[in-house]
Amino acid sequence: VQLQASGGGLVAAGGYLRLSCAASGRIFSSAVMGWFRQAPGKERERVAEIRWGVGNTYYADSVKGRFTLSRSTAENTVYLQMNSLKPEDTAVYYCTRGLNLGSPVYWGQGTLVTVSS
Repeated sequence: VQLQASGGGLVAAGGYLRLSCAASGRIFSSAVMGWFRQAPGKERERVAEIRWGVGNTYYADSVKGRFTLSRSTAENTVYLQMNSLKPEDTAVYYCTRGLNLGSPVYWGQGTLVTVSS
């Protein structure tokens, strides 16, 4: 299983970015895909996850209303639209895949998001 993430970069506070993650191989309907992040000096935290089959999404309180997670089953890709970015969103973002919420089995290589104040 490979997870290829892209879309990170530098953006000013209040701006937006969209992260993409393409997964190799077949994704079963029971799978969970999503994004975690790790800021400098902080523990890794869940940002958002989606149940592949039904499309139900789950968000950290800190990003609710600002971030939107979606998927393309045809392209085996998940997208994280990040709006109204804040400096505290600065982190390395990791694409993840697993079978249960909050328990990824596979991790992508990480993409850096930097939000300047």
